[in-house]
Amino acid sequence: MEGTTANQYLTFTLEGEQYAIGVSKVREVLEYTKITKLPKTAEYMKGIINLRGTGVPVIDLRLKFGMPETPVTKDTSIIVMEVEGPEGAVVVGALADAVHEVVELEAGNIEPAPKFGTRLATEFIRGVGKREEGFVILLDIDRIFNSEDMDVLRAAETAEAGAQ
Repeated sequence: MEGTTANQYLTFTLEGEQYAIGVSKVREVLEYTKITKLPKTAEYMKGIINLRGTGVPVIDLRLKFGMPETPVTKDTSIIVMEVEGPEGAVVVGALADAVHEVVELEAGNIEPAPKFGTRLATEFIRGVGKREEGFVILLDIDRIFNSEDMDVLRAAETAEAGAQ
């Protein structure tokens, strides 16, 4: 297929809807594990996990997007990803109801973010991918976190580093 470009995305579910993020942002996917709560943090900040000796802040994407809290089930996963901010990258874990698969979407199968009618702020959406099974919302993970959020994530990393 000359002249077309395909991008790979990790698909996951939040409250029954399909979402995806570019695999270049994903470090790994973990089964749900115990999260150590941190005091005085935003509601969506669930705490930190120990990932091979490194503290990784974990957020609940559902809460960040104004949805009900993610219930812990056998399918609940933590997507460990790298988020770029103005002061550099932060590694963060994000709760997902379930993680599905990596899919390839050609540029021709990606439509621009809708201007209205979505549960999320449109600046968080990179586009909408068309698949045989329906649509998947492609998230722009770097835009989901504003500078205040990045400060919270960095503080969580620092708090964990100081605790070691």
